[in-house]
Amino acid sequence: MILNQLILRPANSAKILVLVLLWGGLFFSGCDMVSFKEDQGRVLAQVEGDYLFLNDLAGVVPQGISHSDSIDLAKNFINNWVKNRLMIAQAERNLTDEQLDFSKQLEDYRNSLVIYRYETLLIDQELDTVVTDAQIMSFYQSHLGDFELKENILRAYYAIVNSETPLLDQVLEVFDLPDALAVDSLLYFEKNDDMLSLSVDTSYWMSFFQFQQIIPIESYNQELFLKNKRLIRIEENGMVFLVKVVNFKIKDDISPLEVERQDIRHIIINQRKVRLIKKVRDDIYKKALYNNDFEIF
Repeated sequence: MILNQLILRPANSAKILVLVLLWGGLFFSGCDMVSFKEDQGRVLAQVEGDYLFLNDLAGVVPQGISHSDSIDLAKNFINNWVKNRLMIAQAERNLTDEQLDFSKQLEDYRNSLVIYRYETLLIDQELDTVVTDAQIMSFYQSHLGDFELKENILRAYYAIVNSETPLLDQVLEVFDLPDALAVDSLLYFEKNDDMLSLSVDTSYWMSFFQFQQIIPIESYNQELFLKNKRLIRIEENGMVFLVKVVNFKIKDDISPLEVERQDIRHIIINQRKVRLIKKVRDDIYKKALYNNDFEIF
C-alpha cells in the first residue's frame, strides 16, 4: 500500500495534515490508516481541530469507476473540504460576535420549514385534484390571449422508407388516400424491414424545429412552407421521407387546446392550492381572534 502524506502550511500558519491512500478499493477496503481519533474512525484531514473522517466520504466515490478516477474524486473532495474549513476559520476570526449570530435567521428558516410542511400536509389531505374537461375548456376560452404560440407547430404523419425497395410504390399509393384511411393502411407496413420509421399519431402537435430533426427539410420561410406543402417527399442517403401535414398553426396564432391541456390543469390545481392555503390561514386567524388567543400592542 502506497501512502501519500502532504503537510500544508498556509499563510495563517494553520497546520493541515492530509492523508490520501493510493490503493485499489481505496475507501472501501479494510486497510489501516495512519491517523485515528478516538472511536470516530480514520482521519483524512484536520483543520484547526476540525476533522474529516473516512466515513464522511461515503457516497463520494461511486463503485464501478476506475482506480485513478477514484483517487481524483477523493482528493478533490478532501481539498475542497480543507479550503472550505480554512475559509470558515478565517471568517470567524474576522467577524464580530454580532455578525456571527445567526439565531434570528435560523429561527426564521425553521419557522418557514414548519409552515411549509404543514401546508404540504394540508394540500395532500384536502386538495381537490380532479379537473374536468369543462373546467379546462372554460379556463382556456377565458384566457385565449395567454396562449399565443411562440413558434410554428404542426400535426403530421410520416414514413421513412428504404429507397431501393418495392415497398416504396405501395407506400406512395397509400399517401394518396384520404388521411384517415392512409393512417390505418400505413400500419399494415409497420413491421416491414424496409419501413425504417413510421409515425401515424396525427393528434400530436410538434414544433417545426422538432419536425426538422426527423425530416431533413431546408426551409427559410416556415410559414410559406407550411401553407404550400401538404404532401412532402424527400430523398436522401438511400431513404425516402414521405410526410403528410394534417394541420398547422403559425407563430402568434392561438395555441390549440390539446397543446395546453396539461398546463391548464396544473394552473387550475395551483390556483386551488393558493386558495386552500389562504382559507386555512384566514380560518386560523379568525378562530384565534374569536378565542382571544393573541394580542396586538
